[in-house]
Amino acid sequence: MTSPLNPSTRQRLGEEQNIWVATTRPDGRPHLTPVWFAWHDEKIYLCIQAASVKARNLAHNPRAALSLEGGSHPVICEGTARVVPRPWPEAVVQIFKAKYDWDITTDGDYDTLIEITPSKWLVW
Repeated sequence: MTSPLNPSTRQRLGEEQNIWVATTRPDGRPHLTPVWFAWHDEKIYLCIQAASVKARNLAHNPRAALSLEGGSHPVICEGTARVVPRPWPEAVVQIFKAKYDWDITTDGDYDTLIEITPSKWLVW
């Protein structure tokens, strides 16, 4: 897929602190939560707890919608999630370290790295 993202949007994906993640519970109810994230190689990465509602939802249905926080210039992504096996990509680990001063490889609670591959962008 050719990305429709302009340089300003790419910069926001690299710098903004939070992204909202919408998943669907097995009974069809939506679940929405803000999380820290990394933008790398045209994909979005989330480090989450394996027992979290969003992790369980993504295991049941890997489709998700994500949005940056700013509503004046929305950046919305629809995509498909997958669990990234360890060892996690060093570039992604370094993004989390630089952005949040967080070593995701040693965090005992946040034990699952999710990779979201975008299928659709809505940006205006």
